[in-house]
Amino acid sequence: MNITVTGRRRGLAASAAVAVVLLVGCAAPQSGSGAPPPSSPGTSTPVPTTEELRTGAPGESAAGFPGASTQPAIEAPEVLEASVPTGLEIPSTGTRSELLSLGLRTNRTLEVPPDGPGAPAGWFNGSPTPGERGPAVLLGHVNATDGGPGVFADLRALKPGDRIRISRADGSTAQFQVQRGEQYGKNSFPTLEVYGNTDGSELRLITCDGFDPATGLFEDNYVVYATLVP
Repeated sequence: MNITVTGRRRGLAASAAVAVVLLVGCAAPQSGSGAPPPSSPGTSTPVPTTEELRTGAPGESAAGFPGASTQPAIEAPEVLEASVPTGLEIPSTGTRSELLSLGLRTNRTLEVPPDGPGAPAGWFNGSPTPGERGPAVLLGHVNATDGGPGVFADLRALKPGDRIRISRADGSTAQFQVQRGEQYGKNSFPTLEVYGNTDGSELRLITCDGFDPATGLFEDNYVVYATLVP
């Protein structure tokens, strides 16, 4: 699964916004099923450091993109203190998963969730923790290597208003409400919209989409947008 990530970095000129592509392997069922082979696990493209990804204040231009609003919200939504996410629950689809912490390899490519049956979702630890200000990023497979569903197989079933609960290491639960889901082609991935700074706490669930039987590849990503609620 090709996932385009833009670090929320300060100090970049508007004409030099940085976008990088991180590969998260889409798990493939066993051969002969017509499903795609696993993607390669990463690229050699450097990615921003964790500190660079975390910096940036609400209302700032994300990653130096031109045209981004510099006006802060009149009243910023309440957010939570940082706490590492440990579990995910989506009641409407019956989805439950522990959450792995996914960082960067020594070659600065993104770690990927395991691709076997029952593989959990993962939180990209270069993004805010769920509940902090900004977009927390969770990644998961749409299918498994045995032909069964992946942890994020039901993302398309989510509707506006559905709840997503994230258990956190401090014992609290951050609850998010789904706003919408969008399918994006790899070549038209809206990096600013998905990864740009936000005034409040938001969540992005990302998986593969748009499988093309002719090529055996996933051509798109599917992104669920959700916002923190009491």
